[in-house]
Amino acid sequence: MRIGIVGAGAIGSVVGGLLTKAGQDVTLIDQWPEHVAAMREHGLRLSGTCGEHVVKVKACHLHEAQAIEEPFDAVFVAVKSYDTEWATALAVRHVRPDGVVVDFQNGINDERVAAIAGRGRTLGCVITIGAGMYEPGHATRTDTGKIGFKIGELDGQDTARARELARVLSDVAPAHVTTNLWGERWSKLAVNCMANPLAGLSGLGSAEVRSEPLPRRIAIHIAAEVVEVGRASGYEIEPIYGIAAQRFVDAVQGRGLADVERDMAAGARHLSGGRPSLLQDVLRGRRTEIDYLNGHVCRQGRRVGVPTPVNDAVVQAIHDHGVGRLKPDLKNLEPLARVLPRP
Repeated sequence: MRIGIVGAGAIGSVVGGLLTKAGQDVTLIDQWPEHVAAMREHGLRLSGTCGEHVVKVKACHLHEAQAIEEPFDAVFVAVKSYDTEWATALAVRHVRPDGVVVDFQNGINDERVAAIAGRGRTLGCVITIGAGMYEPGHATRTDTGKIGFKIGELDGQDTARARELARVLSDVAPAHVTTNLWGERWSKLAVNCMANPLAGLSGLGSAEVRSEPLPRRIAIHIAAEVVEVGRASGYEIEPIYGIAAQRFVDAVQGRGLADVERDMAAGARHLSGGRPSLLQDVLRGRRTEIDYLNGHVCRQGRRVGVPTPVNDAVVQAIHDHGVGRLKPDLKNLEPLARVLPRP
């Protein structure tokens, strides 16, 4: 399969590197000049739970994409949510008429991709692997999860092209086709809304925000709001961290809280020192995706009439610091703790 990946960040690089190693024809297209230069000169270094590899990859600068002549069978849109439209427009330019554009992002951007690429050639992919990138030319995988990718059609059909993409991605991590893409999207959105901003504010890693008492308690309230908004929007939310969605709603109402806390902490054991992507952005002084994660939940909550006070506070906490000025510290979680209902 000839694959283009627009956005060779941590996830894009791990996937692109391992697919190349598996024999696929992959081109990584990225806007970080030093990263592209490092991959060209030294190869792409992969480390962490995927093993140690140096892979000779095809990488090009964003401005060089205009010289790509042979179209791709599939193009993965793997940029930050706020860059979705231009990246999709670039993908469409370089995909075969019968090819697919794959929403390979955090957040719920499938309809935004489809508005440009067309629903008929848009596929969704919910990513459950974890990765980090802290220097150009080097990406680290940080998870040991049993499922890596959940591929789905926007209309819920089980199609040959979705199965083929799942087969290809299984060279990176186990992948399967879902007929409930939106329920999977809202499940992953809950995970992102829990882990990403709490890590960005506090500096804690992926495992710590699920195992430390204060961030875990805040996270449970965040998840409960996500579940209630998602359900009011018409979706049946798949398990979150392997925990049935209803249990988070029950927990904030005083039923089974200790059990949910225990199961969250137990599930964090498969993580390997990873940092959620929003914390990585904060440490680099970059804009975050908060408006497309918790912010999306808040907007949809207002639309369907479901209050989201904890997610509102999370969004406000990130915005209060501004771009490039947030200094991670546990004390940044204190305003969020004050929003929680008293036990």
